[in-house]
Amino acid sequence: MTRLTILFFLTARVLYAQPKITGTIFNASKQPIEGTVVSLLKAKDSTFVKAAISESNGQFEFLNIKSETYLLMVSNIGFQKYISTPFAVVQTDVTLPAVTLQEENKTLAEVKVTGKKPFVETKIDRTVVNVDALIGNAGSNALEVLEKSPGIAVDQNGGIRLKGKSGVVVFVDDKPTYLSADDLANYLKSLPAGSVETIEIMPNPPAKYDAAGNAGVINIRMKRNVLKGFNGGISLSYGQGVYKRTNNSLNFNYRINKFNFFSNASVNQNNMYQDLTIWRRYYNASGAYTSAFTQNSYIQRNFGGNNLKVGFDYYASKKATFGLVLNGFYNPSLVNVTNKAQVLNASNEVTSLVEAISPTNKIWTNGSINLNYTYKFDSTGKELSTNVDYIHYQSKSDQTLTNTLSDPQNKFVSQSILLSFLPTTIDISTAKIDYVNPLHSGGKFETGLKTSIIGTGNIADFFDVLDGKPSPNYEFTNNFNYNENINAGYLNYSRDFKRLSVQAGLRFENTNIKGHQLGNKQSRDSTFTRKYNNLFPTFYLQYRMDTTNTHQLGFSFGRRIDRPNYQDMNPFSYPLDRFTYYGGNPFLQPTFSYNLELSHTFKNKITTTLQYSIAKNVISETNEQRGTIYYSRPGNFGQRISYGVSMNGSFQPTKWWTINVYTEYISNGFKATLYGQKLDASLFYWAVIPTNQFQINSSWSAELAGSYQTKFLLGQLLIYPIGSVRAGLAKKMWKNQGTIKLNVSDVFYTNQIKGDIRNIANASANWFSYLDSRVVTLSLSYRFNKGKTLNVRQTGGSDSEKSRVKS
Repeated sequence: MTRLTILFFLTARVLYAQPKITGTIFNASKQPIEGTVVSLLKAKDSTFVKAAISESNGQFEFLNIKSETYLLMVSNIGFQKYISTPFAVVQTDVTLPAVTLQEENKTLAEVKVTGKKPFVETKIDRTVVNVDALIGNAGSNALEVLEKSPGIAVDQNGGIRLKGKSGVVVFVDDKPTYLSADDLANYLKSLPAGSVETIEIMPNPPAKYDAAGNAGVINIRMKRNVLKGFNGGISLSYGQGVYKRTNNSLNFNYRINKFNFFSNASVNQNNMYQDLTIWRRYYNASGAYTSAFTQNSYIQRNFGGNNLKVGFDYYASKKATFGLVLNGFYNPSLVNVTNKAQVLNASNEVTSLVEAISPTNKIWTNGSINLNYTYKFDSTGKELSTNVDYIHYQSKSDQTLTNTLSDPQNKFVSQSILLSFLPTTIDISTAKIDYVNPLHSGGKFETGLKTSIIGTGNIADFFDVLDGKPSPNYEFTNNFNYNENINAGYLNYSRDFKRLSVQAGLRFENTNIKGHQLGNKQSRDSTFTRKYNNLFPTFYLQYRMDTTNTHQLGFSFGRRIDRPNYQDMNPFSYPLDRFTYYGGNPFLQPTFSYNLELSHTFKNKITTTLQYSIAKNVISETNEQRGTIYYSRPGNFGQRISYGVSMNGSFQPTKWWTINVYTEYISNGFKATLYGQKLDASLFYWAVIPTNQFQINSSWSAELAGSYQTKFLLGQLLIYPIGSVRAGLAKKMWKNQGTIKLNVSDVFYTNQIKGDIRNIANASANWFSYLDSRVVTLSLSYRFNKGKTLNVRQTGGSDSEKSRVKS
């Protein structure tokens, strides 16, 4: 291995044994100027060749320059542009005479920056959503931002789909969140939209990213100031639906000498309700109706979110940077559930009444540390970076389930009380190293290694309360430990030609798993182990059909894996109420998928995409009726095939009106045998998300947007059409450094979900859910920026583990 490493770096050195150009930039006082853009042009036709940025000592350099005659163009804000006389490069290094820039002699009374980031930007391997471009994001949270992003849908339980497919891995600042669907939804609700910079949507992520997530990766980039001096921003908001919500955040950075300190903090409260009604009907083996069960659940959720991120960068030299990042959150929640149910016989007569009251107190905490180091070999982008992460999660959940049974006349029959204490700990350690090597041919080579070690501990202590005293319940009590080690390495190559851009990558992952259920007095001890190796190729093409980039064609291909959530493999079950149990599944297999996309972009404004995906052993919720108990647990669907077309476009009918539209028409098909029932169904659905933005004047703007989706098939679930409308108004203040926004979500209160649960042996079920979706929000944000822009460093080596945590 050592010899191969030495040979690799020697080969890279040989490739770089080409002439270089160096020089220095000064001002009129002979002081070096940092951050000047230096462009190298061919003298014969002024064709752009390369660009460089001057360092703090004013020096710049170009490496691996072919023999030819060149020009130098130098520009910096506040100085006159400089263009050199032609000079030749033959086979030796060239040191240019010092360049002295003259200050701009024009006096401007006022400069107004009117440029505005587009809502959506399309790149070769991802779609980037600029969060602040939408007024409707003001005062909301990160989960609500995802709901408004093109191709992303969020169900009532926080499950995230991308272009109709589940199995999405969510990152925050290139770090996985390690959370189950429920806990991830709660965490994203605790992140104010005002602290989010962009959303990166990657159906086929590059080889640098972990292969986890068969539907792709969503990366949430948080705001971070990159200016010298003391800079920051604050965002405050208050929202009122049936219950109140607040989202408040503060971020700042302070750069002094060789240190850059930064921080991001948020404190918020999200209170909401869900009014859920479920109907279940039972049949005998011949199909005759025998009984029914009707249940209404009023669920009041109070979520608190307290997040803190602090860190610093130490610029040891112009090439070497050390960094430390500390992250943590403290998220308490209280969920009160009141269930009222009726049990009916074959004649639809009420035979009994059941009331279940279930308060759950949960405290979910997290602490993490990241150590990182970056070494820039030269100004061409040749770079080595390392990241070491340690992440600790801890959850304490206490629940009381009180079931009261009454006769049809509502007379008391019996009562049971079940107490549960569900502590969970998760420890994750990761280390990775990445190397970027620009080649003299114009391409770029990337490679890296990563290892991760995960250990989880899950204790479930249940007690029946008998005569006021708790007694152990061994039907549900359990203890489960899970350990996992993943080792990975990747290679990636990219190059831009005159009209063609190419990127290809290959990732190898080695997975080692061990699970141990400790059992109890009634359940035996059991273990399982698994080991497997896999290759994950990725490939991208982008072809510019003309010199004006009016038409661009794109193609992407990738193989992905979706591993089970850590606790989903926990074999024990626990009751949600008297008639509904939730359980894990130790026999879950990982999902493997192949994803292809072919796209056409017109004038960088309209992108149309054809997609096809096939996945084996899709992990999704399964439902089974066994006697009077309804079981919900994760399971594997044999196959899912998804194909269709999507379009994202931006139009400007007038100078003051911009329309962004995303729409998709996609078929989802599932094949599986679940608990003896065959499932073989497919269904096309159509979804559209229009966003209208109105620039009333230089300080006032408005927004009118919405969404609509037809019937949607998701495994055993058939979800009925759903849609909503939102509106917003914004005003800039304090010399454009502050903004006040008023936003109303779900104006007509139509974002209420209902659906059917299908393919259940001798049973059928459907549901309807009212949500606290209409919220009026007032927000205020203020940003203060002084100083000079710095380069943002990407830190974090844990690329997929966080999305798989479940408590």
